[in-house]
Order: sequence, then structure tokens, then C-alpha cells
Amino acid sequence: MSSALRIFETDPEAAPKPRFADDLVGRFRSGYQINNRPATLEAWRITTGDPDVAHIVNTRFGGKGAQEWETQGEDKLEVFTTAPKIKVILDGPSAIRQEMVLWGRAGAIRKCDGVEQTLDEAAGQPCACPSTFAERKDAAKKGTGCQPSITVYFRLADDPELGRFKFASGSWSLVKDLVGVMAKLDQYDGPVTAWLKLERVEPKSPTGRSFVKPVIEIVGRYTEAVSARFENDEPPF
Repeated sequence: MSSALRIFETDPEAAPKPRFADDLVGRFRSGYQINNRPATLEAWRITTGDPDVAHIVNTRFGGKGAQEWETQGEDKLEVFTTAPKIKVILDGPSAIRQEMVLWGRAGAIRKCDGVEQTLDEAAGQPCACPSTFAERKDAAKKGTGCQPSITVYFRLADDPELGRFKFASGSWSLVKDLVGVMAKLDQYDGPVTAWLKLERVEPKSPTGRSFVKPVIEIVGRYTEAVSARFENDEPPF
């Protein structure tokens, strides 16, 4: 029979809040909707269903407080931070998942790894996507080819035990960058510290357009000492 104290039964508000070390507690987002049209951001927007998590990220990374937004998910609170880069912990190569997906109204029509299909009965068969990078982008834009689907799982370097967050992206520029990122992750045995950033890219020609891209910058192996060293680094915002 358990002999745990029952003092919080009479004062539930004072009970210690549960920690979410193994659960997904929120999402990082690089954009939002304005009149049902997508708009990009230059600082991270973080969504969560936990008011405590919302308060913590708002305090750490700037913001005007959490507010509700329309979503079918559980992360009904959003915080528009003032941080274009945030230090995170990646638990090795498995923290980043990549695939190519052709989406339809009812979900995925086709999935591939860039060469072979990976979805259900078609797994192992050659994908119908073009072979060159430029042609892949063009086919995806037309809705006939797979597009990147990248998900990054991480913890905050400043508060690892707060829980896991994720960032999902379809960025073609991130696809290119991940070649180097994955190679670096393979060099380490265990968690690494990294910057998760939003960077504006200026056009190289007068007719070009600037855009904001997500960037993952590996710093090194994660340790308590590495985490402490970041406290003296430049601030995230």
C-alpha cells in the first residue's frame, strides 16, 4: 500500500506541475495565416496546448504573451517570439526525419525517399518523380511530384526537461542543408547542441525575391558545460 503524502489533495493548485521530458509539448513554426493566406516570419512562433509551456517560452524568448488561435490540433496557444534563433538539443541523427510526399486532399498519394517509393504496397518501386533537383521542384509546384516533408524533434538547451518540441518544414533549401547537417550528426555519439534559426536570404539579382529559410547549425556535443557556455554567447533575440 502506498504511503505517499496526500497534502496536495487539499491544495491542488500548489501541487508540482508534471514535466514532459518524453512527450511532445509544442511546435516551432516559421509562418502563420493572414486572411487565409500564408505569411512567413523572421522570428519563431511557438504553439502549445500547455499554458505553463506557453508562459515559459514567452518569458525566455520574448513575446507579448500567449493567445489562442484556430486549429484542429491540441496546440491551441501561440506565442510570437522575438527570437530568430534558439539553441536546441538534437538527440542524434534520428532527431531529423525526412521523406518526399505527394499530397492529395485526403492525405498522402505517394511517398518516396527520392528514388524509391515508401508507401504501403508500392514500397520499393521506383518513384515517378523527376531525377534532377530543379525538375523535382517544378513538379512539386505543379502538384505532380513529391515535395519535402522534414520533421525535426528537439529539446530546449536552456530547459531540456521541459519536453520535446518539433518543427515541420517543406523547405527545399533545408533539404540541401541537411546533407551537411546529417553528416555532422553522424560524427557524434549522442546528443548535440545546435542553433535552430530563421535567416533572410536576399536576392542575387534585381528581379529576384528575398525569402526566409530555416537553418540548423550544429555546434557540438551536448553536455552541461556546453549548455552553460551558451549563456555567455550572444542572446537568441
